Amino acid sequence: MTKQLPALFREKMIDLLGENEFEQFLKSYDQPRTFGLRVNTVKVEKADFLAKSPFALSAVPWASEGFYYEEGERPGKHPYYHAGLYYIQEPSAMAPVELLQVRPGERVLDLCAAPGGKSTQIAAKLQSEGVLVVNDIHSDRVKALVKNLELLGVRNAIVLNEKPERMLKVFQGYFDKILIDAPCSGEGMFRKEEEMMHQWERHSVQEFASMQRELLGQAAQMLAPGGMIVYSTCTFSPEENEAQIAEFLDKHPAFDVVPVEGFGAGRPDWLRAPWCEEEFSDRAREAVAGTARLWPHRLRGEGHFVAVLRRDGATVEGDAGSAGDARDAGRAADVVSASGKRSGREALRKGRAETSTRAAVSLEPLEAFSVELLRSEPFAAERLVCYGEHAYASPAGLPELHGLKVVRPGWYIGSLHRGRFEPSHALAMGLRMREAKRALSLASRDERALRYLKGETLEVAESEIIRDPEVTKAAKGYCLVCIEDHPVGWGKWHDGMLKNEYPPGWRWT
Repeated sequence: MTKQLPALFREKMIDLLGENEFEQFLKSYDQPRTFGLRVNTVKVEKADFLAKSPFALSAVPWASEGFYYEEGERPGKHPYYHAGLYYIQEPSAMAPVELLQVRPGERVLDLCAAPGGKSTQIAAKLQSEGVLVVNDIHSDRVKALVKNLELLGVRNAIVLNEKPERMLKVFQGYFDKILIDAPCSGEGMFRKEEEMMHQWERHSVQEFASMQRELLGQAAQMLAPGGMIVYSTCTFSPEENEAQIAEFLDKHPAFDVVPVEGFGAGRPDWLRAPWCEEEFSDRAREAVAGTARLWPHRLRGEGHFVAVLRRDGATVEGDAGSAGDARDAGRAADVVSASGKRSGREALRKGRAETSTRAAVSLEPLEAFSVELLRSEPFAAERLVCYGEHAYASPAGLPELHGLKVVRPGWYIGSLHRGRFEPSHALAMGLRMREAKRALSLASRDERALRYLKGETLEVAESEIIRDPEVTKAAKGYCLVCIEDHPVGWGKWHDGMLKNEYPPGWRWT
């Protein structure tokens, strides 16, 4: 591996690190890769997962739900993965969200979100309370983002495929926390993906620096007073790291760096030619020392840069919708949908909601499904939004999203078509088994669990269907299929057979 490192990269790192530390850095490329997973506490408590984990795990020191696993393990080939109990994630990539200090009920933006590792980590911190807006400019990558959010049972996310500058008017001063896991030259990925070395040689560091500069400026406008931005990259380049933060601080005096402890410190001494030609204030240079560098030769991870930026609590001109105004507007909007609908609870009671084109659509089939299958209405406290025949539960407190490219306006509930309601796979994955009146729970070692994940029809005795004690009617119809009490999809039971409703694109191969 070390022989394949680009010559210009080697020369740069020698200049930055010095000969002695560069030798230590270089040796890390010949060490085994590190592998990690993060327990998804949206679906399972950490202690409960550890009690039944089939893998040999050791804790990632900087991530409360993060664990290392050995290279021979195959967590992606276990039924627990398909139940969304964990997300496979490189250990150092878990640090930015931990430093974002997300709390339940907050409004959080993941600005460059695909494929969704950090988005799902934020969702676990929110615990289905508050609003999570995730965005990615690349339409081809948004599909993976949506799938990962659904797999991990996230209920309160809005998915956008939008240019950040187009989001400014809608979300001016709206968010409590913003994550910018910025596009970068990817030098920290060289050991994990050798293709990144070839891309590094084809793309200019300055090209990425220009994008990062814009993202930081745009995020600052969407942050509420007193809010926090975490900026991160997986590269070692000071042009994309310390220089970005120093320039941002000089342009935005309302922001300060919150010093990060426990990792290598940022390097203000690297703000020099030939890597950084700009002049920065003494304040900015000193603050950069409070940023963090995760080095692969100092810890078990591939490498990251992280800066925590806090905005002061003052409201300035241009903070439209920030602070109290945005929250008051959000509360007022709770009783209507993004297109003027009543709240979910009221809409179900009235039996109709408007679609995005203002045409009425009957919610009676959804209400009937809810009465028959669900012990509660997990989406009724939210705002039901219908786009055509597709129903979503949109988090309360959202501003109007008109004009934005919305991929998912909330938790996808299902489709209403010709007087019938078909529940979505996302609904199944977001439910808890206790919320369903009919459920089947299979042990992970039951061969039927694997057969279900492959899309096969199962033989299931009626006595195996777990039903609400108050329900006396037969088990016929939709049934929430679970693996050890954790939902994985729908089935339709009739006369000893369970018809498989697991989506073809999700099936075990």
